[in-house]
Amino acid sequence: METQGGLRIEDLDSFKKLMVFGVALDGGVNGGGEMMAKWKDIPMELLLRIVTLVDGQTVIRAFGVCSGWREAICLGLTHLSLSWCQNNMNSLVLSIVPKLTNLRTLILRQDKPQLEDIAVETIANFCHDLQELDLSKSFKLTDRSLYALAHGCPNLRKLNISGCTAFSDAALAYLTSFCKKLKSLNLCGCVRTATDKALQSIAYNCKELQTLNLGWCEEVGDLGVTSLAHGCPDMRALDLCGCVLITDESVVALANGCPRLRSLGLYYCQNITDKAMYSLAQSCVRNKHGVWQSIKSRYEDYNGLMNLNISQCTALTPHAVQAVCDSFPSLHTCPGRHSLIKSGCLNLNSVHCACAVQAHRAASTIAH
Repeated sequence: METQGGLRIEDLDSFKKLMVFGVALDGGVNGGGEMMAKWKDIPMELLLRIVTLVDGQTVIRAFGVCSGWREAICLGLTHLSLSWCQNNMNSLVLSIVPKLTNLRTLILRQDKPQLEDIAVETIANFCHDLQELDLSKSFKLTDRSLYALAHGCPNLRKLNISGCTAFSDAALAYLTSFCKKLKSLNLCGCVRTATDKALQSIAYNCKELQTLNLGWCEEVGDLGVTSLAHGCPDMRALDLCGCVLITDESVVALANGCPRLRSLGLYYCQNITDKAMYSLAQSCVRNKHGVWQSIKSRYEDYNGLMNLNISQCTALTPHAVQAVCDSFPSLHTCPGRHSLIKSGCLNLNSVHCACAVQAHRAASTIAH
């Protein structure tokens, strides 16, 4: 019998069908009333388990079934996604969020801008334990939203404001001075927001930061990235794709200051040269010996770089990139496992990972 979260799949399907048809028909057609009566009697603990397994749209429908269900959802719901809402997300947030004070995760990703500052202010006023918030593509939001989150949601661990082009760097700096527990921050496309000044504030305040996306933030320079390298030593993934101002200085600082870096995006960073690659390769040696040994020994997942994107970095030479590939066994160029991405660098076609070389040798042996 197939189950999900300890519940039979057919029971979950039955619940979803009830929310789609039973509520709308209110007992009219196809026995909706009889099915509703059956489900209204289920224990609250079981109902809460169900609403954690179904999608956000089903939860919202369940919210309107009866006062008992509504009370249970208000008390127990911790994760909600409203990304399915195409037209009335702002109104929906204003109407239900004040009742969902135990939310830990709220996904408000949009295909077209709907959210306004008043919606985010409502979230900040009622969801003080919120840990993850996705506001990507919220083009209508202004600095008011970040100021509200700074005061109302100090426990944020993960924040996605990619594509929110109206935020200023000052507002982001203010947010980080309150939300110091951030581990993941997505600023992709936030050109006005992600400046060196803002990155210095992040480095100073968010010591636990592990993942940062700065893709296409064209104002980011070496000052900001080197500040991150010094202030966020636990950085695991950093996307600098399209940050055209950065130079080898940034990569050298990351190689020296972030021993747990696993993913680095340098797409179209055309000021990057072999010096940066050799620095990465040498960091692997340092992380295995000397001052980094005590740090490495605390973690069992030490693998070094596992993803590196150097596409369109046309100043790099094969020898330097091969040195990086040889230093980090988890970087692959072989089919199906590409984690060393070098598109647009035709001069790097000779660079191959160890398993690709072994496969070539095996094929040559068989051919002869």
